[in-house]
Amino acid sequence: MSDPAIPVPPYSLLGKVEGAEKLFLEGRRSRGDDLESAVTFFLEFLRGFESFDFDRPCVTVFGSARFEEDHRYYQLARETGAALARAGYAVMTGGGPGIMEAANRGAREEGGMSIGCNITLPFEQKPNPYLDKFIEFEHFFIRKVMLVKYSSAFIVMPGGFGTLDEAFEVITLVQTGKLERFPIVGMGGDFWNHLKSFSRETMLGEEVISPEDLELIQPAASAEEAVKIIQAR
Repeated sequence: MSDPAIPVPPYSLLGKVEGAEKLFLEGRRSRGDDLESAVTFFLEFLRGFESFDFDRPCVTVFGSARFEEDHRYYQLARETGAALARAGYAVMTGGGPGIMEAANRGAREEGGMSIGCNITLPFEQKPNPYLDKFIEFEHFFIRKVMLVKYSSAFIVMPGGFGTLDEAFEVITLVQTGKLERFPIVGMGGDFWNHLKSFSRETMLGEEVISPEDLELIQPAASAEEAVKIIQAR
């Protein structure tokens, strides 16, 4: 196994503040405190922009940190990362374990580019050892921008609240015209059955979404099918 990537150094103008996002979101603060936070946002964005410079199209893979190596979803993500690398795509994930590790691992094993946007958390989220480059972010919203900004397709694997948050944000950006209609591929089969039913029977039934919105995410049963959907755009 290759050595882990060397992380990009943190921003330093105001210093890295542990729990900075929680402090910012704690409620009303002084204008000076909010302006100081705004500077740290800028520096964290700047560090990401300076660090992510690559010469190939990129696909972001979303999914849970909790699946172990012997789980079928881990194996599917690993196969998908490998297939994307063979097709010439860089693979970007949240940089942690589980599905993220598997997709990065598959890409690395095929000689592709493997990138991680990690987040500082008290549990679960540590950089996986299959990254060519990773940045550790303090703020969730900055990390989510980076996971979207550099990619021209997205794959949603099984996951929890974080995965749903990331997936629905991408879908909403496409739905509202804030993002090009890039392919969004859903993988994991039966895992999503209840959510599909809720979307059709409740959301569509109550007319809070349109019929065409259901087509924004396309299902794929295999890594090869996912790549074909992405390449067909």
